[in-house]
Amino acid sequence: MNEEVRNKRAKEVTWAGFWLNIVLTVLKIFAGIQGKSAAMLADGIHSLSDFITDIVILIGFQFTAKPADESHNYGHGKFETFATVIIGLALIFAGYGIFKSGAQNIYAVFVQGVTLEKPGMISLVAAVISIVGKEWLFRYTRNVGIEINSPAVIANGWHHRSDVFSSFGTLIGIGGAIFLGSNWTILDPIASIVVSFFIFKVALEILAPAFSELMETSLGADDIDFIESTIAQHPEVVSSHKLRTRRIGSKAAIEVHIEVDPNLTVKIAHMIATEIEMTLHEHFGEAVFITTHIEPAPDRV
Repeated sequence: MNEEVRNKRAKEVTWAGFWLNIVLTVLKIFAGIQGKSAAMLADGIHSLSDFITDIVILIGFQFTAKPADESHNYGHGKFETFATVIIGLALIFAGYGIFKSGAQNIYAVFVQGVTLEKPGMISLVAAVISIVGKEWLFRYTRNVGIEINSPAVIANGWHHRSDVFSSFGTLIGIGGAIFLGSNWTILDPIASIVVSFFIFKVALEILAPAFSELMETSLGADDIDFIESTIAQHPEVVSSHKLRTRRIGSKAAIEVHIEVDPNLTVKIAHMIATEIEMTLHEHFGEAVFITTHIEPAPDRV
């Protein structure tokens, strides 16, 4: 898949999320205020963070679509990684906001003796609509992210799934508060706190690989094994060394020194490097950056 098609697909799925998030954000904040539900209001704020991260993704792909230039010889793939980090951080802030709101309401009930108002049915209906809408959006976004091999789009999909967790917890809390009576209105803020931990978990799962990439962490062990075995299996290769790998957005970058018979012609040595690079391209995709340095193998005594 070329970069033009890849960026087009990423923008299509992100625009779909953008418009749905606008609708859900307005619906949930309105339902939270009208239905007097702290959990639904917090859920609406979480949807607002989804709306913001959609904008981050759209801006990020405006940069990643640019070809390599003099200032960015390896392209602009790191902008995609940066967008992924912003999504993860947005999730942490959203989770903290939900946790704080729930904790304050629980404190008000148990310490200050405040009686929470029973949420209205509009909040329950909004939670159901949110669960259905965001679960569809999660599956659509994740599948496109896998199709185009985009960590940022996949992360955005999981951000949508975190909203499903949030709305499901809200549904339980609101439903319990409505149908079990005034003594159970505490379920509304309790549900919001439980949901916040799901959000923190997803955020950490998104941030860990993104930070690893920004720290120039090497490719995984399976990828390294594949590279080394591909080089070693070529009949004209004596040995290899100085293998270096890293991620640049969705692309891999590979540098390696390959030793061959010093009596080979430059043409044949170049052909060996080309054959190895073709095999690596088949495995990692056409966008992979490969630098092979051919060296004469030293005389073995």
